Amino acid sequence: MDHGFFLRGVAIGFSIAAPVGPVGVLCIRRTLAEGRLCGLASGFGAATADAVYGCVAGFGLTAVSDLLVSQQFWLRLTGGLFLCYLGVKSFFARPSQSAAAPKSGALAGAYASTFLLTLTNPMTILSFAGVFAGLGFGGGATDYAGAALLVSGVFLGSA
Repeated sequence: MDHGFFLRGVAIGFSIAAPVGPVGVLCIRRTLAEGRLCGLASGFGAATADAVYGCVAGFGLTAVSDLLVSQQFWLRLTGGLFLCYLGVKSFFARPSQSAAAPKSGALAGAYASTFLLTLTNPMTILSFAGVFAGLGFGGGATDYAGAALLVSGVFLGSA
């Protein structure tokens, strides 16, 4: 078992999560509007979804990968509608004068919504598949411990 898999996973997770897209903006907005814990929970939701896609790519679950790619229209539509809803809600929200304390269940909701929103982006699985294949990890892992280290690193890097 090569412990370098973990460090490579951290680099992969960071490089895929680093560009600020809609999910990153959502995490930033929640941090500013609802507090650090809500932003952290949102970030962990996105990182968990990245780890799920890392599992799909790292363990070679091609059936799941093919299903996600074949349903990308519906996944994009669902994610896009959710982003539009969040945008309209943010546009009409009154700015608060102080940082808000998280409401009961708000952290779980922030985590779950960001997790699901990140899962609706089929480009993420294509990114992971491309990076993993480029590094020679594609087609299914024969060393499951190494793949688990890689996916753990992806989660940490993404978080």
